[in-house]
Amino acid sequence: MTQPIIELSNVALTLSSTAGPVDILRGIDLAVAEGEAVGLVGPSGSGKSTLLMIVAGLEKPTRGRVVVAGRDLSLLDEDALARFRRGAVGIVFQAFHLVPTMTALENVAVPLELAGRADAMARARIELESVGLSHRLAHYPSELSGGEQQRVALARAVAAEPKILLADEPTGNLDGATGAEIVRLLFDLHARRGTTLVLVTHEDELAARCDRVVRLRDGRVEGISARAERFKAAQ
Repeated sequence: MTQPIIELSNVALTLSSTAGPVDILRGIDLAVAEGEAVGLVGPSGSGKSTLLMIVAGLEKPTRGRVVVAGRDLSLLDEDALARFRRGAVGIVFQAFHLVPTMTALENVAVPLELAGRADAMARARIELESVGLSHRLAHYPSELSGGEQQRVALARAVAAEPKILLADEPTGNLDGATGAEIVRLLFDLHARRGTTLVLVTHEDELAARCDRVVRLRDGRVEGISARAERFKAAQ
């Protein structure tokens, strides 16, 4: 059997609060195959976004093992985690997180420049063209619509050609039509580049496009269903 590109073993996260410890995740076991698309669904507070941040190395679990793209994240310090993310993981958030004083082109080029890519600007231009923004290269975020800003964020996430793309409610701040276009672009990039996609969403229709859907509740995996199983159940 091929080694999973993402493997979580007994992952838990407990945070302190004035009312006492709060269990966010309670022993998550999950393996994701290379090139697979996995949707994370569940009610608010179920731990979906936290799980995504742990996979990205932006949050450290209280216990458990997290291996992503062959790296045990518990063995990496903050600098090593940043280098790991720069090369292996692209992240798209609900909030676009663009630098307001930079143009669309500069926003996409920055992580490439940090990685020492000599072709950062040329690569950024290609990525923006791939999401239909060749006419917006010199525009600042305040001059772009919400959908255009999310396209810039998507171009930035895939510019370094990461093995893994993580998306946290990527359509949450968009209207229906604009969100549908972002979803089309997201799955098109996933299919064309063979990236592994892990997607947090509240939308059942969006999750249904994934190969598997992982349902969380109260910090635990409540169930996992494959696309074939969902199709059979719907008949």
